[in-house]
Amino acid sequence: MASPAEIAHILTATLSPDTNTRVAAELKLAEIFVQPSTGHSLSQLVLAQDAEISLRQISRFHSSLYRPGDPHISPNPLGKHHPSKVKSQIRDNLFRGLSDPNRKIRSLSRIAAQAHALSSVANADWPDEYPELLQNLITLVSSSSPSSVHGAMQVFTEFIKSDLTEDQILPVLRELLPVLLSILGSNEHAAPTRARTISVFRQCVTALYMVKDQYPDAVNEATTGILPVWLEAFKTLLNIDVQQELNGAETWDGLLVRTQIFKTLDVIRVSFPASLTAYLPDLLASSLHHLQAVYPAFTHYYLSASESVPRSSEDEVVELPQLICPILDFLSSVSRSGKARTWFIGANLSALIAALFNLVQMTDEDEETWANNPNAFIAQEDDETQQYSVRVAGFDLLSALIDRGQLEVTKNFQSALQHTINASQQAREGGNNSEWWRPLEAALAAVGSQAPTILDCIEDQEAGGQDKPIDIDYFLLNVIPSILTLPEHPFLQGRGFVFASQFSKLLQAQSANQYLEAAVQVIESTEAGAPVKISAVKAVQNFYEGGDEDVLAPFAPRIAHDLGPLLGMTSEDTLTLVLETLSVVLGVNFGQWLTSELASALAVACLEVWHKNNKDPIFISLLADILKELASSSSAGIYETVVKQALPILVEAIGSAKANESWIPSAAIEFAQSLAAGAPAEKGLGDGFFAVLAPSLFQCLDQTEDRDVLQNGIMCLTLVVRKECNQLVSWTGADGRGGLDRVLGLVAKLLQSQEEAGGLAIGDLIIHLFRRTGEAVLPVLPQLLEAMLKAMTTAKTASYTQSLVIPFAFLINNQRDTVLDLIEPINVNGRSGFSILLNTWCENAETFQGYWPSRISTLALTQLLLSERPSIRNLIVKGDMILKAETKNAPHEFSSIPFPAKALKIIVHDIQSGGDAATISAQGGFKSVETLSEDGDEDWDEEEGLVQGFKPDEFAFLSEMLGPKGVAFDNDDYLDDNDDEDLKNDSISQMDMQSHLRTFIRDYAAQHGDRFNSIAGELNVEESLVVHQVLNS
Repeated sequence: MASPAEIAHILTATLSPDTNTRVAAELKLAEIFVQPSTGHSLSQLVLAQDAEISLRQISRFHSSLYRPGDPHISPNPLGKHHPSKVKSQIRDNLFRGLSDPNRKIRSLSRIAAQAHALSSVANADWPDEYPELLQNLITLVSSSSPSSVHGAMQVFTEFIKSDLTEDQILPVLRELLPVLLSILGSNEHAAPTRARTISVFRQCVTALYMVKDQYPDAVNEATTGILPVWLEAFKTLLNIDVQQELNGAETWDGLLVRTQIFKTLDVIRVSFPASLTAYLPDLLASSLHHLQAVYPAFTHYYLSASESVPRSSEDEVVELPQLICPILDFLSSVSRSGKARTWFIGANLSALIAALFNLVQMTDEDEETWANNPNAFIAQEDDETQQYSVRVAGFDLLSALIDRGQLEVTKNFQSALQHTINASQQAREGGNNSEWWRPLEAALAAVGSQAPTILDCIEDQEAGGQDKPIDIDYFLLNVIPSILTLPEHPFLQGRGFVFASQFSKLLQAQSANQYLEAAVQVIESTEAGAPVKISAVKAVQNFYEGGDEDVLAPFAPRIAHDLGPLLGMTSEDTLTLVLETLSVVLGVNFGQWLTSELASALAVACLEVWHKNNKDPIFISLLADILKELASSSSAGIYETVVKQALPILVEAIGSAKANESWIPSAAIEFAQSLAAGAPAEKGLGDGFFAVLAPSLFQCLDQTEDRDVLQNGIMCLTLVVRKECNQLVSWTGADGRGGLDRVLGLVAKLLQSQEEAGGLAIGDLIIHLFRRTGEAVLPVLPQLLEAMLKAMTTAKTASYTQSLVIPFAFLINNQRDTVLDLIEPINVNGRSGFSILLNTWCENAETFQGYWPSRISTLALTQLLLSERPSIRNLIVKGDMILKAETKNAPHEFSSIPFPAKALKIIVHDIQSGGDAATISAQGGFKSVETLSEDGDEDWDEEEGLVQGFKPDEFAFLSEMLGPKGVAFDNDDYLDDNDDEDLKNDSISQMDMQSHLRTFIRDYAAQHGDRFNSIAGELNVEESLVVHQVLNS
């Protein structure tokens, strides 16, 4: 057995600069580690007061010996082989280390190799082998020794989070929380220790929230008894002037307590909001006071950075943003909850917005980082940024405030921005404040971050004949132009460009021209720095998104020409911005201003970007959009130029990619699809397009199993069929197989595959084959239908199921009897073709996505209702869910009903989804409906005059939001983006669906009265009301 002294000698030797000595010591360590008793000796060394601190800092070694089965710590862990006596000795030493006089040793008794040693012991041994741990920790944290409390608190922080089970939480909290509260209120303990009590309390609140459904009474008792006491303590602590902990203090330890309080308040607001209601006025006032009180220190240490931030007593930096951000998060959470309405108004709101304008200023660190890293500068400007800072949190709070009170917040923006402009002007003219530009940049950024909502507010006020709540026009005409002439302050200059572009809708054509000219000059300048140049590109993007094309078109060729070289010079977020901007510029006036030279250069530049970033899905998506925009140009010869430049490169990539580099052909096929999508309708794909693409494409699709490659290939072939089907039908490969044969072979392969993702787009391909190839596909139609029915029996996802059902719907709607003749004799594993098709169809019809697919499905169901085939009329399918109070948690049960009844239900629901619910008249107004609910209760709502819980005017508003009255979604504006142009222009998409379905129901009832009455008897009350209304309208 190696003694602590021997181990100390060996460990010292492992640090020797002499290689031989060091290697020999490491070998000796490996030798003694085999001995189970070594762990005990190591833990003794940790506690040795006379040993050097460097030798005592070895908890990683005893942790690797003690922790069982952790390959990340030790390749041959021995913990599971430790005799119980040795493990007990190690546990005791670890626990004693929590009370060591040296703070570093206390921490080492907790932390080892990225884990918490004693918490790891708890995870492995508690409660079975170490049942006394919890009580020992509570005893330790209840002691009068600050060292012991400090050590125990560090363990509790992890222990509560990860080791307590649901039935252990409540008993432990009853005993632990009073002790924590006493520590929090005692000045005998250091601020970091007191802060940890709040952290542990927050974990307790989270734990209570997780078990509140299992133990509602116990949790309610705990929260009503515990939370008010802690909230009172928080209120008292927050009322202590924070300036005492900032001004002249050697450390900022006190801020740790406040930080943990605000983090915990946010958790309580989410978990148990009712308990917080009575305290909100005081807590919100404290939040605002803190934001105002810390601003001088924030300016001193972060904006002007004249001194370094004080360190904490635990050698960790305590940053002001660590306090400010939780305060902002708490305020945002309360604001979004709709609570404290009387607080977020008037003077409070004005003071809060003023404080936010101050705190969202660029710090010195921001300025240095963004100047040297353009990608970081762009990332923080993104609405979806993952970066977290005071600036980001401040903008988020502004968003929460303006969503809550649009008009009043916008008015406050006016006064706050004007005040900042005046103050900045005075500071600049004073000549002794070089930082005058920071508040102005922040104010413009703050207002600009809420531009869409502000524009809506201005529009609403003007529409109502009211004064504008903010005079953006004044700022654009009298403030921003002078800012654009300040190259010595690039961030402010850049902010001026972005601000103007965010409110470009308010600019007159002449002003917009001037701003665009200035932005383009900056992009072209060789002297402009990265921040202002990036801002100019962002401004161009904003101008071109929804701007006046008459103003934008003259600049488009010049901007596209300027952006082209930037594609090869930028990366990451900067490259994303350039690509996004180029994409919107190319869409102006259908690209009719493009020249062959420019289009060719841009196509080459895009393919170069792909070559450097061929794994990045964001870049690939943007490049696909740009290639489509280029190919779609209405300028003569541009499509041919782009195809000539890009297609050979793409074909080479598809054919030569290695088997383990599937992302290359996947993207190349997607780009080829973009080219095909841009092909002019009147000319098709152009001579030889498919002949160049087909050999490599089919070879790749035959060999690959990659779902992205297959899916992109299917979508590309679908476009070929849509754009110029004759090229596919007339093409023959070197092996003598024709294009249609290869496509049908690919379809058969995908239908037999167990991987559904590759076949998600197969339905569109089959439909367009039916639409375009006509009789060419008839010889293989029986086999194709049978393969699709077989695939239905194993389909798992709704999207794949839809891709299999909709082709049947298309065929039935066009050639019902012929197709039904082909389906009827099919039998798959003992199930008839009709059973498979109609059961699958009925179970999924109401989840079908897309405008055209939903319509063709419903129309085909009307055709099936008219069928006289007994095999269809007598088929039983799944009906409605059976609701039983006594089987609430049991598996769902469904009724069984005849297929015609289910088909009628789906048709009726389609009428309802078109905006014609049972309580709405054919003209979109409201009707008085008197009926009994299914349980015999005559009161549909507690309040008279409500419709589905809404007042008539509220319901009318929602109805208009969902769709125009009368026709609802029967409007081109509501077509799903996923529906292609062919289907959008199809007669099925253009027909008045509501009128057609109503007429069908009336005619069917008139011509087949007995049959209709029979199947209508299966409808529920609401469905019957709709049918009754249709029949009597």
